[in-house]
Amino acid sequence: MAKYLVIVESPAKVKTIKKFLGTNYEVAASNGHIRDLPKSSMGIDIEHDYEPKYITIRGKGEKLAELRKLVKKADKIYLATDPDREGEAISWHLSKALKLEEQSSKKTERITFNEITKNAVKESLKHPREIDMNLVDAQQARRILDRMVGYSISPVLWQKVKRGLSAGRVQSVALRMICDRETAIDAFIPEEYWTLDVLLKVKGEKKPLEVKFYGDLNGKKNINGKEELDRVTSDLEEADYRVKEIKNGEREKKAPLPFTTSTLQQEASKALNFSTQKTMRIAQQLYEGVEIKGRGSIGIITYLRTDSVRVSEEAQIAAKDYIEKNFGETYLAGTPKEAKNAKKIQDAHEAIRPTDVTLTPVMVKDQLSRDQFRLYQLIWKRFLASRMSSAKYTTTSLKIQAAEYLFTASASKVAFEGYMTVYSSDEDEKGDGSSVVSKLTKDSVLTFGEFREKQHFTQPPAHFTEAALVKALEEQGIGRPSTYAPTITTILQRHYVAKEEKNLYVTELGEAVNKIMDMAFPVIIDSKFTANMELLLDKVEEGTVPWKTVIRNFYPDLDEAVKNAEKELEKVEIKEEESDVQCELCGRMMVIKYGPHGKFLACPGFPECHNTKPYFEKIGVACPKCGKEIVIRKTKKGRKYYGCEDNPECDFMSWQKPSSKKCPECGGYMLEKGSKLVCADENCGYVENKKKEPD
Repeated sequence: MAKYLVIVESPAKVKTIKKFLGTNYEVAASNGHIRDLPKSSMGIDIEHDYEPKYITIRGKGEKLAELRKLVKKADKIYLATDPDREGEAISWHLSKALKLEEQSSKKTERITFNEITKNAVKESLKHPREIDMNLVDAQQARRILDRMVGYSISPVLWQKVKRGLSAGRVQSVALRMICDRETAIDAFIPEEYWTLDVLLKVKGEKKPLEVKFYGDLNGKKNINGKEELDRVTSDLEEADYRVKEIKNGEREKKAPLPFTTSTLQQEASKALNFSTQKTMRIAQQLYEGVEIKGRGSIGIITYLRTDSVRVSEEAQIAAKDYIEKNFGETYLAGTPKEAKNAKKIQDAHEAIRPTDVTLTPVMVKDQLSRDQFRLYQLIWKRFLASRMSSAKYTTTSLKIQAAEYLFTASASKVAFEGYMTVYSSDEDEKGDGSSVVSKLTKDSVLTFGEFREKQHFTQPPAHFTEAALVKALEEQGIGRPSTYAPTITTILQRHYVAKEEKNLYVTELGEAVNKIMDMAFPVIIDSKFTANMELLLDKVEEGTVPWKTVIRNFYPDLDEAVKNAEKELEKVEIKEEESDVQCELCGRMMVIKYGPHGKFLACPGFPECHNTKPYFEKIGVACPKCGKEIVIRKTKKGRKYYGCEDNPECDFMSWQKPSSKKCPECGGYMLEKGSKLVCADENCGYVENKKKEPD
C-alpha cells in the first residue's frame, strides 16, 4: 500500500510523476479546481464582510470521493498543484474539501516544481512547506473582484442590450483598447509625402548605387508634396554628386531574452501563426509530459505561466556546456541580458525553457505532433540563443552631396553571427556584404543615372493582432501571464471582436457594450485603474495588504454605479446584420446570428418562422467547376477548407485559398500559398509572386 499521496491538477501529469516516484507513492489528479463560487449567484456575503461561499463544483463529487479514499489510505499527503497563485489556491481548496487540517495523524505539505522532470520532482519532496496563504488570498481577491464585476454588470448589459452578454474586469479593458484603436484609425487623416532616391553609376563598379534623399546642409528635411519634389529635382538637374562623408563602424546586437508567457505568445503568433489560446494549449502539453523514446513520459519545457526571465544555475551550466561543445567558446555570452522592465515579476518562476537543453528538436521531432515540434523548436532555440554571444556587424554609412542637398546610403555586414547561428527573427538584419556602399572612397567618381520618385501617404495605427494586444496589455500592467489568452478568447467568443486574417476588429455588438461600459462604468475600463488593481493584488501576495481591504474599497463604488446605470441608461438597439440569402420558407432576407459554434443564418420572422441554416463566408472568388461562389467551410474536426456554396451538387474543395486569377500557362485556376500564387495543376507547375498593394 502506498504510504504517500501526491495530488496534482492534471491527469496528464499523473503518469509522468508516478514513474519518477515508485511504488511507495500514489499520484492522483484533482482535474483543476474542486471548489468554486456558485454559478447561480454571486456567492459573496456582502453583509458579512464579503465572505465567499465556496461549494463543490458540479460534477466533481465523484472525484472528491475518490480522493477521500486515497487520503484515508495514505500516511502523508503532498499537494503538488501548479507553482502560481491559482495552483496555491487549488491546494488550499483541496485541503478544505478533503478536511486535511482535521486529520492530525496525517501530515499534509505543499510542494512545487517548475518542471516535470525526475530531478525537479524528487528535489521538491526534500523542500516541502505549508500552503502560502498570501498567494491564496491574492487569488481569492482576484476571483472575487472578477465575480463582482461580472455578476453586477452583466445583468445591466442583458437589460440594456441583450441577454447572453458579459462584462469582465480585464476583458472590458481589452475591449476598450481595441475600440480606442478603431476610433484612432477612423479619425486618421492621411498626409502626403514623397521619397526621392537617386540611382548613381560608380566608376569601376557594375552595380549602381542607390542613395536616399536626406535633406539639405541645414539638416534632415521631408518632401511634403509634388511641388516641393519638383523644386528639389530641378535644383539637382545639373548637380555633381560626390562622397562628402564616410563612417565605418561596428555594432552589436545582443541576444534576446528567454521566453516569458507574453513573449512566447507574441513570437508564436508571428513565427507560427498560432493564436494565444493554441500556444498555451500546446505549451501545456509540452510541460505536462510527452512520450520520448528511451525516456518515457517527461515534461520537456518548464512552467508556461511566468513573467520572469530568470534561469536556474543548473540550466545555465547545461546551456554553457552545450554551446561550448557544439559551437565553441566564442559563442558563449558574458553576463546574460536582463529584462529592462522593473515591474513586479513572479521571480519564484523561471523563464520558459527546455527542461533538458541536450534534447534537441531534431531528436524529438518524430515523437511530437507537428505543432508541438514547432513550438518546442521555437522555445529551445530562443533559450539557447539567450545564453549566446551578441551578433556583430561592420557598418558603413555614406553622405552624398549634390548642390545643397544631402543623400545617404548605408550597408552592414555580419562579422560574427553569435546567437543568430541558432535563432533569428524578422527584426534581425542579415547584412549585405556585396554592397557597393562598402567599396566607396571619397575619391569615387559618381555619375547621375536616374531619379526614383514615389508618392506615399502616412498610415493610420495598425489594427491590433492577438500578439500586439498581449504586448499592450503587458506594457500597461493589465492582467498577468495566466490571463492574456483567456481574455482574448472571451472577447472573441462573445463576438465583441472579430478576427480576420490576424487582425482584431470591434463588432457592432462590441461597440455597444463598450459604449455602455464607458458611460456607466468608466473606472472599470480605465487601464490605469486596472493596472493599479494588479499592483494591489501583488501587495496581497507579498502580505503587505489584507485581501479584504481591496474588496472593501472596491465594491461600494461598483454597487452605486450599477444602481445608477439601471436607472439612467437607455436600451441600446443593435440591428441584426442582413445577409443576401432569402428564406425559402417565408421569403424574408435571413439575418446573421451568433451561436456557440459561430455564425449561422436565421429567419428574422421568428417565432412564426423557425428556419435556420449554416453561414458560410464568401471570399469573392467564383468556383472553377460551376461558377458559383467559393465559401469557407470546416471539416467535422474544425479544419478550414474552401468549397463551393452549391455543395453537395458541386464537389469542388481546396485546402488552399483559390485565387480569381487564371494561370497564364494552362488557363486553370491558381492557389494562394503564402506570398506566391501557384497553379492548382501540379503538372503545370506555374508560380508567381503575389502583387503587393500600392502604398
